[in-house]
Amino acid sequence: MNTKIKSISNGIVKEIININNISVLELDKEEIINLFKSYGILLFRGFMANAEIFKEFSNSLSTDFINYAGGAFSRRVINGDETLLSVNDFKSEIKLHGEMYYQQNIPLMLWFFCANPPLKDGETTVCDGRHFFNELSSSTKKLFKKNNLKFTVRMSEEDWNKKYQTNDLSKLEEMCQKNNTHLQINADQSILLEYICPAIIPSRCGKYQVFINSLLPTKQLSPKILKFEDDSEIPDEVMSEINEIAEKITTEISWQKGDILMIDNTRILHGRRAFADDQRDIYIRLCSPVFPF
Repeated sequence: MNTKIKSISNGIVKEIININNISVLELDKEEIINLFKSYGILLFRGFMANAEIFKEFSNSLSTDFINYAGGAFSRRVINGDETLLSVNDFKSEIKLHGEMYYQQNIPLMLWFFCANPPLKDGETTVCDGRHFFNELSSSTKKLFKKNNLKFTVRMSEEDWNKKYQTNDLSKLEEMCQKNNTHLQINADQSILLEYICPAIIPSRCGKYQVFINSLLPTKQLSPKILKFEDDSEIPDEVMSEINEIAEKITTEISWQKGDILMIDNTRILHGRRAFADDQRDIYIRLCSPVFPF
């Protein structure tokens, strides 16, 4: 046996630990796929991976890698590869969310790689969206099933050029159309974007309901841009309930150098604790699985 498999904390994260000094590239792909389908999140630890090994390993299980055009944060491109990005835009907490759930086309799978861990804090937080849905009160489930979320964003020409990585209005219009996002272009080339989506979605197998969205970090960082579809506010007591549930069911991952994390972005929410030092260097890749799930 070359690896040991154990659960972190409450069992959501399956940790695959190298106990026989093998490369992560030697792992049985079918076993990985089966574990991923069952748990939605896998942590590979002790394999002494570097950025190139991380890319090769993620390439072997993934397809349709995307860049971060349209993304909410600034992300540094690593080694000239637009599908390999640093997540350290700032150091404050980011609450639990699904990646890029403020647009229609989301990456179905996420990969994280620890190039360098923080000196302290900066844990990645995760939870299962199925579990989150089950923890919601009946009234909150009913509220979110009845009301979609609406993101309304105003951006200057300079800002949307940077966010969408283009200064071509026709390309912007094409991206918004593909993402089912309403686009209004103003005379000064500033824009207004509106995107409407549910907070609760069916699981890919259709058997479960999943609470996964970008609600918590948006309300945390840019509260004015998010309301219900009818322009009513999300009640404070509902936000308090959601934040309490998030803290209750969160699992924290304390990074070690060379760690690789594999996440189902249709089921698992992720976030980050705040940190203070400049050592933390975590990379992300956005993609789809090469296998059906």
